[in-house]
Amino acid sequence: MLSQRRFLPPLPWLSAFETVARLGSVTQAAAELDLSQGAVSRQIQKLEAQLGADLFQRVRKRLLLTPAGHAYASDIRGAITVISNASIRAATNPHGGTLELAILPAFGTHWLAPRLPKFLDAHPGITLNLSTRTAPFDFAKERFHAAIHFGRKDWAGAEAVKLMEEDLVPVVAPNLLPEDASALDLASLPLLHLETRRRAWANWFKAQSLSDTPRPGMVFDQFATMEQAAVAGLGAALLPRYLAQSDLDSGRLMTLNDVNPTIIGAYFLVWPPNAASYPPLVAFRDWISGLNQPPHPPEQVG
Repeated sequence: MLSQRRFLPPLPWLSAFETVARLGSVTQAAAELDLSQGAVSRQIQKLEAQLGADLFQRVRKRLLLTPAGHAYASDIRGAITVISNASIRAATNPHGGTLELAILPAFGTHWLAPRLPKFLDAHPGITLNLSTRTAPFDFAKERFHAAIHFGRKDWAGAEAVKLMEEDLVPVVAPNLLPEDASALDLASLPLLHLETRRRAWANWFKAQSLSDTPRPGMVFDQFATMEQAAVAGLGAALLPRYLAQSDLDSGRLMTLNDVNPTIIGAYFLVWPPNAASYPPLVAFRDWISGLNQPPHPPEQVG
């Protein structure tokens, strides 16, 4: 470790280099860092001397990154961001921790958000930040500690815990079908499709022992938009029960009776291995993974 620290330059040198590399100008970098141009130039010169490599080419009073400079800037930029974010978290929440969580829009809005007050009440020192991501990403290139993932346990380079299966229910506006409508009646309607569940209707018809090929129809990128299209009577939609339930209860949508359930995937909490023991993530993982677990049966006495 000590030998490695010999190659660790002071943070002001790295900050000066990264800022000039990003802005392409010592003058602009000096303004951003609130330093003189001379101070910025000296820090870069000291960094180059320690590394024994030229990071910039001086061409007609302009600084252009060398190939080594390009590679070095790319390598250290993420590290500087990590340090900056850690400092912000320490300053804004000194008595707890911050959990950066990537969520799926419908799951986050309709399933997770209503349950979060209990988690935050139990963990008042944790700040939870939510951002939408609809596709897997590289944790090493993002700020997130964890993410909600739908499908299979297949997020590359991540650990996972299964939260629940997605129970899809067919829904339509009440004016499109009679109350005693069958799955066969549904097949005659326009079908609304979700971009990330292209085979959902095919799987549903198969589960009902129907050989009908799903009719082409409108395609949506989010459940919420497709739900409103179904309410407006544009066709039949397959929605997660947690999303459709309020519209079913209010009568804005109806579903079919006596149909076989359709499960095409599950929701997972995923995280990079290096975040596995991060206290806010541990607390959240323990809490959310226990929400859908059946209660323990009472102990037998006597």
